[in-house]
Amino acid sequence: MTAQTNYYPETKTFHENGYTYQCDVNKASMVSLYNAECTYYKTEQIDMTTGKRYEFTPGKPPLAREPYTKPQCFAIVNKAFPPEIKARINGRELTIVLYIESATGKIADVVFNFTTGKLAEIYTQVPVSVYREIEVELKKNVRFTPSAVGKKLNYIFMFWTQDPNVTIKSTPLTPGGQVDPDSTKDK
Repeated sequence: MTAQTNYYPETKTFHENGYTYQCDVNKASMVSLYNAECTYYKTEQIDMTTGKRYEFTPGKPPLAREPYTKPQCFAIVNKAFPPEIKARINGRELTIVLYIESATGKIADVVFNFTTGKLAEIYTQVPVSVYREIEVELKKNVRFTPSAVGKKLNYIFMFWTQDPNVTIKSTPLTPGGQVDPDSTKDK
């Protein structure tokens, strides 16, 4: 058995080829890894109509519900991880946080969260270049649809947890907005 490199044992800055990533490690050994040129990360989310901090209201999501972006996001994350890392993940999940432009639905910032502890230490063994590839592909290929609520915010916050071995299929909608049951069957 060979020792694995922990790229993120402490807070530090990675100066890579054409980009800079920041790694913040807190006292609980949680890592936040992100592009140093973030726009909204660490900025309070504001309802621009009131000027006050946005409070999520159940039933009034900031993003329109649609069946395409989640499978697209999962596929991008899955593709970026090398097979040798994916083989050792064993169901442990990575948290991916997005900060989305409220006017356009474009992804502005991507933040990765994981622990240096036993729970998800596999992610500490993944080089910055893999996380950068995910960031670039998400920003290039994924667009969300802000709802009326979302368009009133300075940015839209969303996150998910994912095992990079899990695939989600899209569920095309019928013209009435319902999932077409024939589209979810394996062909």
